[in-house]
Amino acid sequence: MKKIMIVDDDQHINEMLKERLTEEGYEVTAAYSGTEAQMFLSGHKPDLILLDLMLPGISGEELMTQIKGVPVIVLSAKADIADKVGLLRGGAADYMTKPFAMEELLARIDVQLRKAEAAADGNVLRFQEISLDTDTHTVVCDGNEIRLTRTEYAILKLLMQKPGQVVAKLTILESISEDTPDCTEDSLKIHIHNLRRKLKAAAGKEYISAVWGIGFMLTEAS
Repeated sequence: MKKIMIVDDDQHINEMLKERLTEEGYEVTAAYSGTEAQMFLSGHKPDLILLDLMLPGISGEELMTQIKGVPVIVLSAKADIADKVGLLRGGAADYMTKPFAMEELLARIDVQLRKAEAAADGNVLRFQEISLDTDTHTVVCDGNEIRLTRTEYAILKLLMQKPGQVVAKLTILESISEDTPDCTEDSLKIHIHNLRRKLKAAAGKEYISAVWGIGFMLTEAS
């Protein structure tokens, strides 16, 4: 369930939005001041924020500078083009002038949530049952999280960036040298062996094939 936060000191608008968004299947949190919103956001991260600008305590403009990684749709009575342009350039995902049509707002919310989901998915590499999150450095295989060493992670990431392609040993060593400078051609074989073992233990399949005299590649496991 997607989580939406409403930040608006107008009780009528806040409650109206909360009721409709809840009906649409969203989990909704409401704040009536910038300070209240700031306190909530210090420990929580909604999927989207609906933000009024003229708030008691911290203003909407100031609050927006503190919001990172969450799309913000500004809802404001300010209709001046310069205000809209400034806020959009300042990080707002979208801007709607009050009064607004609820159906249009719902459509814009859906667009922003889909954009955010697509962007988040762009940080995840996938190959068959394996997924690798480049933000959190977590690897999941067939539903099981796998603990990898820094070197194993770097090798798997490189191979997943080139699925079905043979990656030469020298290319692997050069690509991972910044993260794992101690890896040598001899130790690479050991790291590959351990990585293959961990993946097979998680899914019962062989995912990495050795191409004699050249290097390694991810293959369609069977």
